[in-house]
Amino acid sequence: MGETTSPEQQTGADKAQKAPRAAFGQMEVVAVVLLVVVFGGQFVAPYLDSPQFSTWSTIFLAIVIQSTPFLVLGVALSAIISIVLSERVLQKVVPRNNVLAVPVAGVAGVGLPGCECAAVPIAGSLIRRGIAPAVALTFLLAAPAVNPAVIVSTAVAFPGEYDIVAARFIASLLTAVLVGWWCLSRGSRLPLRRLEQVAESDASTRQKFVATIRHDFVHASGFLVLGAILAAAVNTFVPRSIIDTVAGQAVLGVLTMALFAFVVALCSESDAFVAASFTAFSDTAKLVFMVVGPAMDVKLASMEAGTFGGAFARQFVPIVIGTAVASASVVGWWLL
Repeated sequence: MGETTSPEQQTGADKAQKAPRAAFGQMEVVAVVLLVVVFGGQFVAPYLDSPQFSTWSTIFLAIVIQSTPFLVLGVALSAIISIVLSERVLQKVVPRNNVLAVPVAGVAGVGLPGCECAAVPIAGSLIRRGIAPAVALTFLLAAPAVNPAVIVSTAVAFPGEYDIVAARFIASLLTAVLVGWWCLSRGSRLPLRRLEQVAESDASTRQKFVATIRHDFVHASGFLVLGAILAAAVNTFVPRSIIDTVAGQAVLGVLTMALFAFVVALCSESDAFVAASFTAFSDTAKLVFMVVGPAMDVKLASMEAGTFGGAFARQFVPIVIGTAVASASVVGWWLL
């Protein structure tokens, strides 16, 4: 007598049969890379022996090797604190007066660290749970910029230069609080999209910890490599005369580093190492780079537009960038 198939098994089998295979998957990517290496190697090989490429590779490896061990430590620290101290803690400590709650939310970023990408959904979760948008957005700006992992990474990247470490903390916190008060002043005129309630995750603490580390490390290391590639390229291939001309002008140097921070979109736990490699630029310009990046970059702008709405992003993004540049410039002039 033949075995009968239950409706659930039949449905699963049908789905397995109907599931389409990706037209361009991992195997195809590997095959293309191998073909490029085999057939393109003869054209690339002459450039690999050039002094410029040797200089580029040395700078690139120096940035990556110096920052990777600390990046691992910073990601682990962030995961531990974010699991132990959830956003519910912020709900309990913020004052009822929103004017006071804004700076409290900024300081809370010290105890609730996370990468920029993680801060966006956390801010959305806080708004869904009744926290005032201005308070949640202040936390969004502060958490990736003033947490212990970022502070220590900055101290490692700038050994002995504690004034830069202090300046980064003050300028980042000032940016978050000023933008938070601006959002508070807008009130109902802030075009924030209505956020729907989402189900709570039932994952265990261990699963959340592993998932947080995996996400943060993969995300941060990828952008670290990208930033190291670009930083090494700027220091190697851009004529020194151009760098000296731009870096030698205070305003132009600051604006250049702000634009670079927005476009490159580095992780806040690793951007200090890239900033330190721009030796031609002033300390204030480097500070602008480290303050603007965690506050607003291209990936954050797109995430915030998707989460809070395009109308909100069109107002929020320029305000954050302008405030970050101004705060870093003033603090840099004061302390550096």
